Amino acid sequence: MSFLVEAARTIAYAKATNDPIAEHLNGELAPPVFAVVPAWDALVMAMANVAPPEMLPLLVHGEQDIHIHQPLVPGMNVTTAAKVIGVQVKSSGTTVTTHSVTSTVDGEPVNEQYLVTFIRSWQAEESWGQAAPDHAFSVPETQRDHEVITRIDADQTFRYAEASGDPMTIHLDDEVARAVGLPGIIVHGLCTMAFTSWAAITTLCDGDPRRLKRIAVRFSQPVLPGQEITTRFWGNSFETSSDSGAVVIKNGLIERV
Repeated sequence: MSFLVEAARTIAYAKATNDPIAEHLNGELAPPVFAVVPAWDALVMAMANVAPPEMLPLLVHGEQDIHIHQPLVPGMNVTTAAKVIGVQVKSSGTTVTTHSVTSTVDGEPVNEQYLVTFIRSWQAEESWGQAAPDHAFSVPETQRDHEVITRIDADQTFRYAEASGDPMTIHLDDEVARAVGLPGIIVHGLCTMAFTSWAAITTLCDGDPRRLKRIAVRFSQPVLPGQEITTRFWGNSFETSSDSGAVVIKNGLIERV
């Protein structure tokens, strides 16, 4: 699938995730988690080849792992190929692991991603394939090296939905969110991931987004609009918690140069 990276959209994405990085706000580079935007349709289509399409609305975004070969730059035309590389059947549903590669039209690699989703109430016929690369870690008892505290705005989900192209109603409609058992509108997991990406750039990469080469997370609890989140780093590993005390991102991993 072809996608033209446009400066207006990458800037809107940066603003929708409260990104303070100058190169993202002036349209020089796309924010790192924007990489999901050009790849998303290909990732979903790959999953639809394995899981019944009517089950896709039941999926839960479990993990995202982005390996960056070069930054996305406005004006770049990219294509993405994706395929399911693993299926794991569990008692309450099925985990699907999808791998994508985004390249320039000349074939130069831009990024590759691993998307891990859990589809509730769907039982695949059998387990097969491989898992995404492991990035689990145990939170050490030692003092963290860095800590970034920021607040999610009340209108964050509406701004993010428009900038990312993700209009899923649990992020926009309080009644729909409550009807499926949520406390209300929840923040997109990738929006929270984007917050952690710029936190990593500012603390671990001396503010230089070109130094970030990988960011991987596991989504563990939803974030609510208006909450404060704290991302704590131990070396290249991190964890993010909300002001309610819930760990919202675990097994965070950064690779940098």
